[in-house]
Amino acid sequence: MSEDNVEMSVLTGNEQPHLIVVGNEKGGAGKSTVAVHLALALMRMGKTVGVIDLDTRQRTFSRYMKNRETWAKTQNTTLPMPLMAQLSLGTSRNLDMLEEEEQQNWQVSLTSLRQTCAFIVVDAPGSDTHLSRLAHGAADTILTPINDSFVDFDLLAKSNNGDLSRARPSLYSEMVWEARKRKASCEHKSIDWVVMRNRMSMINARNKQKVADGLATLSKRLGFRLAPGFGERVIYRELFPSGLTLLDLTEKGSAIQFSMSHVAARQELRDLLIVLKLAALEGASISF
Repeated sequence: MSEDNVEMSVLTGNEQPHLIVVGNEKGGAGKSTVAVHLALALMRMGKTVGVIDLDTRQRTFSRYMKNRETWAKTQNTTLPMPLMAQLSLGTSRNLDMLEEEEQQNWQVSLTSLRQTCAFIVVDAPGSDTHLSRLAHGAADTILTPINDSFVDFDLLAKSNNGDLSRARPSLYSEMVWEARKRKASCEHKSIDWVVMRNRMSMINARNKQKVADGLATLSKRLGFRLAPGFGERVIYRELFPSGLTLLDLTEKGSAIQFSMSHVAARQELRDLLIVLKLAALEGASISF
């Protein structure tokens, strides 16, 4: 676990970190980009943040942070870095023993971060895994990015002939529902499910409004809240090699010229934080 550039503070009393799971069961929705920007935004607001990268195959979040660390060393500067808990897959060939091993690994990682972090961000894989189900069941907030397209609606619900008023929950929605039931039964707490439109087109086309109307209908049927998403911007693809975020573009050594498009992108990030309604941020000003 890396502790660079993080002011350590042990949580006391009944204070518990807020666990945010960024997840769905579809690749290419931008989960890691959202998770990285969310984690670093919380750090820019003075919060200690821990991260668990559950995509044990691609490890996009982990590689993003490695690029960030390398860039900072090259530029002889410091950047906010979240605490990273390295979680390993189980090795047993027996399914029951494998799941027990993974549950133990999950609890060890979670416990280590809970001692010092105000927030824990989990970057879930784009598939249904035992670790992903454990994370969803422990979440306080589930944030689900989906591409701004009707194709991604199948992630949330299955409809007959496009009739969303009678849509049935998809496999992922059913998994979230089961996680919410377990949380309510075991901890007597609720999970706030927030769906955000990601990679939104800059063109105000008719299909864009149809997507918005469709999600509004689904939110009532499936019980999630809607959050404003991130626009489709080239900048997100350009940032990965350096490990920078939208909040680092004015750092010394950044070769990316800050533009009005980046100002708008930062506003999208601020809007997301506002809609998430995180209790630990209540009354706090967003300084970026």
